[in-house]
Amino acid sequence: MLRRLSIISLTVALAVSGAAPAIAEKGTPMDDQPSAPAYGALGANFNQNLDSLNYRELQEARARWVRGFFPMPATDQGDPAEHFAIRTITETAARGYRTILSLKFPYDRASFPEPGSPELAAELARLDRVLPAVLGKVDIVTIGNEPFIESLPAERDARLNAFYETVARHVIDYRREHCGADCRTTLYMGALNRLDLPDRHTPAAERWMTFVRETPEIEGVDIHPHIPTPEDTQPFLDYILPRMRADQTFLVTEFSLVWYWKQHLEDTVSPDFAQRYGFAPGTKAWQVIKAAIDEPFGQRKWNDFLTSSPWFTSQAGFLQDQLRLYRSTGRLAVATYGFKQDDLMVTDFGPTKTPWLLNSVYAPYTVKPRGTGMSAPGFWLDAFKALQRG
Repeated sequence: MLRRLSIISLTVALAVSGAAPAIAEKGTPMDDQPSAPAYGALGANFNQNLDSLNYRELQEARARWVRGFFPMPATDQGDPAEHFAIRTITETAARGYRTILSLKFPYDRASFPEPGSPELAAELARLDRVLPAVLGKVDIVTIGNEPFIESLPAERDARLNAFYETVARHVIDYRREHCGADCRTTLYMGALNRLDLPDRHTPAAERWMTFVRETPEIEGVDIHPHIPTPEDTQPFLDYILPRMRADQTFLVTEFSLVWYWKQHLEDTVSPDFAQRYGFAPGTKAWQVIKAAIDEPFGQRKWNDFLTSSPWFTSQAGFLQDQLRLYRSTGRLAVATYGFKQDDLMVTDFGPTKTPWLLNSVYAPYTVKPRGTGMSAPGFWLDAFKALQRG
């Protein structure tokens, strides 16, 4: 169990992370990030919600890296350069931020296209429309979002590998031909989930890592440690690090304790909190969260709910401890953490809903907005700021 957040733990986190970076005016960071392959940076993850990016919030949080993903089927709806995800990520890059774009291939409702098929040719043609919009502009393109989730369970085998290897080789060839040897954009394969579970160490996962290791143009692999206990991150590192080249690094573009939070949605809230804010004795945590979604709380009320919950405060050092673990390997390129609550997190909230909203640095759906046009901070803003590197 991680220790409670305290002045001591924050002091240690600051000592590990270094001083916070200077930020240029108008929300644009100074472009002095070192070019070494292992940055050890902590950035802001927006997933599919890059349209919610607020540069003033990035500046307040001292974030210098931004990550989101682009769903490849959206290419069929028009010029991908005009899609809000690509438009936002390239504009953000132009402002001086470092950027990561994951290419999402959703095959969880359809089979992977077979080699030589018209369907595979169509997928590669989509890439030919997307890549000119991002290569040389964003810093990192991740080939795949969550392949072992965004696929049919029966096809999480050699068929998955064949598809993603074909896509990766196409991206590599396109980058070489159109962006040159000194192309700004580096390539990672991503992302692997639930490596804390031994049954996820499949032949397909092993082949995935073999491809990463044996392909010189691939800088490393992305992982998504959404875990039930903080200790479950170590198996991810134990799996990937021995399977990569010594010069390769890893990304952690998503990570959280969401499965731990979910275990506690049925916990009874503190009697003191319930009495102070008019909740009936025996009110459950999920019911308080639902009340905040229905009518957003003031900042103090939301903070009081979280800090009066032992299951939450016992994990209050999660962000600092995870970054310390990632950075201790000397192989972390960039980690990005969930930056803002979104509408999918709050839709139909109940006791079985996965509570992603408890992860977020900003809480626009459970806390009243500030009068400055900015979202209210969630619990994690101070830790996020303290972990930035100069």
